[in-house]
Amino acid sequence: MPSISIRPAVIQDAPQILAFVKALAVFEKEPHAVEATVLHYENTMFAKDSFVHALICEHEGLPIGMAIYFFTYSTWLGKAGLYLEDLYISPEYRALGAGRALMKYLARIALEKECGRFEWSVLNWNQPAIDFYQSMGAEIQEEWDKYRLSGEALTLIAHS
Repeated sequence: MPSISIRPAVIQDAPQILAFVKALAVFEKEPHAVEATVLHYENTMFAKDSFVHALICEHEGLPIGMAIYFFTYSTWLGKAGLYLEDLYISPEYRALGAGRALMKYLARIALEKECGRFEWSVLNWNQPAIDFYQSMGAEIQEEWDKYRLSGEALTLIAHS
């Protein structure tokens, strides 16, 4: 088994996290969509009362991937949930089991926090990711459509 380790990210990881996020954006065909900077991450992920958390996955001490997550709440369950915002493993390390190791680590966090759900979104064209998640028993929630307010629309509704 390759030497894979996972640890909570620290503020010094902010530049590496940004590099992983930019690489993920390129893969997701949105290379110009990343507006975040190292300073954004330092002020959010690593703030005293941060709502978002990051994990760093390493192979033989070298950062090869990350997971960014936060907690949600289900009124139906009356329990917290864990939401995986981003999972990224550098392409050359994807056959080592690092993605599965990160998912297992996150699942343990969800259980420790007594979460009723562990959820995430996947682009519908990303068949390798879909296959990966389904191989772990994940099920698509086809009856739900994701909506978003951002940019001008968010500003307009907030000030209307």
